[in-house]
Amino acid sequence: MPTLTIHAPLDGWCTSLDEVPDPVFAQRMLGDGLAIDPVSGLVLAPCAGEITVVAHGGHAVSIRTPQGFELLVHVGIDTVQLGGRGFDVRVQVGTQVALGTELIRFDLDALARSGKSLMTPVVVSAREGLELRHRHSAGAVRAGDPLFDLVYSEVGPTAAAVTDSGASTRTLTVLLQHGLHARPAALLVQRLREIAAEVSIEAHGRQASARSAIALMALGVRHNDRIIVHARGAHAARALEAVAMALEEAVRTESHGVHQSESGAGTDNGEPPTGASSGAKIAAAGYAVGIAARLKRPQLSVVEAGAGAEQEVVALTRARAQVRQRLTRLGEVGGAARREIVAAHVEFLDDPLLNESAQALIETGKSAGFAWRAATRESIAALKATGDARLLERVDDLQDVESHVLLALAGEARPMNLYLPEGAVLLADDLLPSEFIALDPKRLAAICLAGGGATSHVAILAAAADVPMLVGLGERLRAVAEGTTLIVDADQGTLEIAPAPAELARAQAHAAARRAAQTTDRVAAQSDCRARDGTRIEVFANVGSASDAAAALSSGAEGCGLLRTEFLFIDRDTAPDEAEQLAAYQAIADALAARPLVLRLMDVGGDKPLRYLPLPPEENPALGLRGIRTALWRPDLLRTQIRAALRVRPAGQVQLLLPMVTDVEEVRQVRAIVEELRADLEERAPVLLGAMIETPAAALMAGRIAREVDFLSIGSNDLTQYTLAMDRGHPQLAARMDALHPAVLQLVAATAAAGVAAGRIVAVCGGVAADPAAVPLLLGLGVRELSIVPAAVPAIKRLVRSLSLSECVTLAAQCLKLDSAAEIRALVARSVPHPGIAR
Repeated sequence: MPTLTIHAPLDGWCTSLDEVPDPVFAQRMLGDGLAIDPVSGLVLAPCAGEITVVAHGGHAVSIRTPQGFELLVHVGIDTVQLGGRGFDVRVQVGTQVALGTELIRFDLDALARSGKSLMTPVVVSAREGLELRHRHSAGAVRAGDPLFDLVYSEVGPTAAAVTDSGASTRTLTVLLQHGLHARPAALLVQRLREIAAEVSIEAHGRQASARSAIALMALGVRHNDRIIVHARGAHAARALEAVAMALEEAVRTESHGVHQSESGAGTDNGEPPTGASSGAKIAAAGYAVGIAARLKRPQLSVVEAGAGAEQEVVALTRARAQVRQRLTRLGEVGGAARREIVAAHVEFLDDPLLNESAQALIETGKSAGFAWRAATRESIAALKATGDARLLERVDDLQDVESHVLLALAGEARPMNLYLPEGAVLLADDLLPSEFIALDPKRLAAICLAGGGATSHVAILAAAADVPMLVGLGERLRAVAEGTTLIVDADQGTLEIAPAPAELARAQAHAAARRAAQTTDRVAAQSDCRARDGTRIEVFANVGSASDAAAALSSGAEGCGLLRTEFLFIDRDTAPDEAEQLAAYQAIADALAARPLVLRLMDVGGDKPLRYLPLPPEENPALGLRGIRTALWRPDLLRTQIRAALRVRPAGQVQLLLPMVTDVEEVRQVRAIVEELRADLEERAPVLLGAMIETPAAALMAGRIAREVDFLSIGSNDLTQYTLAMDRGHPQLAARMDALHPAVLQLVAATAAAGVAAGRIVAVCGGVAADPAAVPLLLGLGVRELSIVPAAVPAIKRLVRSLSLSECVTLAAQCLKLDSAAEIRALVARSVPHPGIAR
């Protein structure tokens, strides 16, 4: 077969792509090849051909050989961020080069100081019939040395471009600061991999297959360039949407990367880790003083060679079944947070692509353990390659599932080789959900992680268990010795390491006072809540399971103000039937012991897609079919849910809440269905029906909506993001997403006034209901019911009892005249003498 030798483009140390600190290259998303850690700043052409790509930052070039291969030389990792600094490109697109032609000169020292890594991948785009042979061994290599051979068939590459004829098209603007470079191109290719459609992208009068990242890079798409996406096939519309979403995801990743680099924990200067460490992220609020204890994980080794495909498949199937059973048991004894996390782990365990990948490796002779680990690591790398902060926080879950299965294959349950001293502050690079569950909560004072995410599943578990947790503390945490005294302030986001005796004494006194106040609050919370003038204020809890409901009651909640029923509908292949829903709702009703249960009807669509409910393609899902719109679009699902809710006993305990209402007609349609089903079931007890106020439209229509319902419930989180036109999950905008923004507060005031005028209870069930600075204003505006996380109930009840309603009315009126959330918060802090509000 014909062979083409590719030569080293620069001097350095040759290594496998596996060593490149970027999953795009390490997982060969752009193609196969080798990497070189350079010792000189000169890049030469590794073969003859035509220059097809010159990155506008000067850090990468691509050459098309006469045989049609695309070869990429990418100097360093994340060097696109340098914007061309330190690079001098000697060629341009269209230049014909010979082997050894000078391509790029770069400042090696400057890149070493500024870049993430100097590692330089040399990769060739995948093509049918192509094989890499005679790879250079790991070690020193000089420019011009043979690097690897391309062995290929005589059959040329299949044309990948898609013509306009019969194709769906979509025009998009590329908002990436650095254009369509290696990482976003690889992400786009990855997102299209499982979609049955031919896709090409047109820019600058040229067209390239969207199946080849290098071909996409060759288009030279830059910031604000417009591209035309062509798709043809059974899932053309889905492919167009996938391209748009991939580009949006890449923009978020880019923004997140800049944000992280600007706000990271800093660099280690080699000094011992003493004093306060800031730059951390708060994952679960709280305050604790304790002793450092490190997590020690068991080492899990696997044998590569299998004992035969049939035997290994049986072993993997058995291990997965054992893990599934173990996970199911864990979900049955925890609250909603634990159950949702377990459900996610089961999804990973049964993921078809993950299992198909493992199966394919077993068929090549690998052991079940080796195959499972390799398949899982491939999925982890794919998540990391997206750069999406939320997806990155799912890496821990995949690692957890990997460990569970490997342990099951070894005939073991998960061991915890960790003794927690009293008042332990657990230190680790990261923490898996199952490891958190295995910890002794009586000995655990707090958690501090070098990595981790503030919305990871471990963070959710820590918050539910009221364990203070800081994440993102970085390298300095790794130098903290076991037994070191620590002060964890997860209210302010600081970690004090080895504090001085006087500081330690103050911290211990503060922690003791907090514990005493919490105990007092929990006892007092068992009584009804009234303001100082005797006005009744109901404090309910947001729950998601029977165990949540029990915990809420023990915290003093007077009922459930918001039952999120999505847990029954998401992460599954079929919709829950009436019997399953009835059993779940009845268990929660029983746990509440006849106290009110406000059941929110299915709030799916948008950011909560369902596999069994494919929604029409939407330019902006957040503004499309979601909430009550989705329910009315699929009345069969809605009717089943309402029937199940109406059958809960005692009759009348369940109240129905409509999500994402925007007009009166939606309420009337649901009311008609409720009354029809009540007649079918011969249900005589009246059913209270409420509407969520989550959009400016609903707030402005609150007076008319109030005449159609029995109560109103303000969802402050969505109301804030829709009013301010800010995604509440956007990393750059999170700090500005304040429900006390004057515009949001005006809509809350309008809603509360409409409810009072109609004689309807107005509740708030969003995050602002647990904000001590907001509570006086909500009461002053007319809100008489708060629904909050169970852990916050005692403190909020204490705050309400300290407030005078007349003073709250005056304060709220003053705040409505102010120009910013900061001014509002400052005025509340000066006006309300309460320890829950910072002064």
